[in-house]
Amino acid sequence: MWSRMPNFSKPVNRVLFLMCVIATGALAGAFVWAFFFLMEKGIAFFWSTLPAIIGRAADAYFPGLAEGPFGFLPFPLIVCVGGGLVIGFFDKKTGARPEELTVVMGKVKRDGRYSYKGMGKLSIAALLPLLFGGSIGPEAGLTGVIAGLCTWVGDRMRRFGEDFRALTTVGTQAALTALFTAPLYGFVAPLAGTADAPREGKGDDGDMSIQVPRAKKTFIYLCAIVGALGAFFLLGDMFGGGMGLPRFSGMEVGALEAALVVPLALAGCAAGWAFHASSWASEKLADRMGERPVAKAVLAGLVLAVCGMALPYTMFAGEAQMEPLMEGYLAIPAAVLIATGLVKAALTPFCIKMGWRGGHFFPLIFAGVSLGYGFALITGADPVACVAACTAACMGAVMRQPVMAALLLVMCFPVKGVIVMIAAAAIGAAIPLPRAIAPARPQEKGDAEGEHGAASGLEAADGAASEGSSPDSPCGKVRA
Repeated sequence: MWSRMPNFSKPVNRVLFLMCVIATGALAGAFVWAFFFLMEKGIAFFWSTLPAIIGRAADAYFPGLAEGPFGFLPFPLIVCVGGGLVIGFFDKKTGARPEELTVVMGKVKRDGRYSYKGMGKLSIAALLPLLFGGSIGPEAGLTGVIAGLCTWVGDRMRRFGEDFRALTTVGTQAALTALFTAPLYGFVAPLAGTADAPREGKGDDGDMSIQVPRAKKTFIYLCAIVGALGAFFLLGDMFGGGMGLPRFSGMEVGALEAALVVPLALAGCAAGWAFHASSWASEKLADRMGERPVAKAVLAGLVLAVCGMALPYTMFAGEAQMEPLMEGYLAIPAAVLIATGLVKAALTPFCIKMGWRGGHFFPLIFAGVSLGYGFALITGADPVACVAACTAACMGAVMRQPVMAALLLVMCFPVKGVIVMIAAAAIGAAIPLPRAIAPARPQEKGDAEGEHGAASGLEAADGAASEGSSPDSPCGKVRA
């Protein structure tokens, strides 16, 4: 089959292409690790070291302030509002605005490339909200930067011509795999289309034409995944850092758990609806505020701080807080856990729409986990089974693709939890959303933003020619 492709008729070209695919995957994995490493160190400084120093200094004069979940009671207000100022001014001065994961995936799928202009500024724009405690995930900004990087590499490997467009797709796939440490999801997502939006109609041929024989795609994608995970875990073992989805064990599915699948799925679905309703309302508010990035970012920081002081686990992406929650949920009232899950699901789109741009996968997974633990305390059912049902239903309600939701979470739970997850995700996806709060397709969203002149650091490329010229704090420890 290679022989039908002129660029790959020579064995040396085939070998070089596969080596480049592996290297591209490794580059994506290394970039993800580096981003997480910087994120871990920054969060540890801002939310563990710094408040401890301030708390000790304040204790001599105002003993009551040297309390709170962060060691200094008003600390979230200071950091989040100050962070809003930094994020807003950076946005105003640079115009670097990471696009949502669905938009990135839509452009890669449609165009086979992604703009690599301003990748440094975009990396900073993606990192800042995470350092200041934003209830957002890192996947959106990271995926866009990596897609741009892979496009840049492909543009400089001209000996393969258009065949090298595949590197953008495999690089994006490798990034998703490293981000979530979920090989099945990373493998399927680029082929299935955008990750959390309704599928286009059958007549809409959105599949990107990759000039590699279909029988060889699987092998090529596997090479990219091997490169990404290899670099990600190797750097993590050598220098520490690295994130991934939580891993649960010891699930029991008995008569009680089976009977509770539907109620738990409805609870997870409620969190998904809270996400969609908040996204709709936040977008309306953002439109009314207009192009005022500083004001919007400060407002987001204020709301985030208030939520964080009342419910500390509503802050941050959620992955680093997963381990402390798994170990200490028994000491938290069920009502607090349920409130945390619902508030976090609603807070994430508010942060995103107000300029704290990022992803929503990690926060939503955390929201589902918090809900599951809350209902486990109320019902006495197996906590892992409750978590699996609530999380899968929440992701199903948001993604509207139950199979993709299950593939994303399949590595998190024991094998016996697969049926529970599929059933819950199907229930969450099956309940129709009101038209008013239903998400727009990523392509439509991206086109609308372009029509209104919204700035983006990663616009669709015009072509290669134009491109070339405290450990004890709620933020927890980031697991190595």
